[in-house]
Amino acid sequence: MTESMAIEKIEVSIQDQVMRITMSDQIKDYSISTAKLGIGQQKGSNQTPIGWHEVRSKIGTNAEINSVFIGRRFTGEIYDQALAEKFPQRDWILSRILWLSGCEVGRNRLGNVDTMQRYIYIHGTPDSEPMGVPESHGCIRMRNKDVIELFDLLPVGAPIWIQESTFARIPCRSV
Repeated sequence: MTESMAIEKIEVSIQDQVMRITMSDQIKDYSISTAKLGIGQQKGSNQTPIGWHEVRSKIGTNAEINSVFIGRRFTGEIYDQALAEKFPQRDWILSRILWLSGCEVGRNRLGNVDTMQRYIYIHGTPDSEPMGVPESHGCIRMRNKDVIELFDLLPVGAPIWIQESTFARIPCRSV
């Protein structure tokens, strides 16, 4: 895929554990992993928020694959098995970060339900982590090569629809 392809929709189905990018000439599905604790909007819930979001910020441009980020900053580390063994409890944020902001006041924006203030991202995770099953702490995890591809495709401000149900019941909205 290239940036020249016109993106029509960006959708996430928590039930399917898939992110779908609909473009003028193709549909691309990415296997993802959302929150282990399910769906929720509240700060501190470790749940994935639903509704309309947008890409607020893109972090990690030109970073090496498996670059490690903590607090949205590159640590200077590159993830490998030795690093994983040294820090077994770390929630790995790798390669790229697409920081999300909610678009619906009272649902996922402002107050105790603010997606951006909750630091909800689309980000890379170790390739050993399962995709297709909910295992994250609230973010949307992707394979590193997939998040790099997505990062290069999406502009800041790109709208993203996140819903609980399968893709059969997703409303339409253009990019």
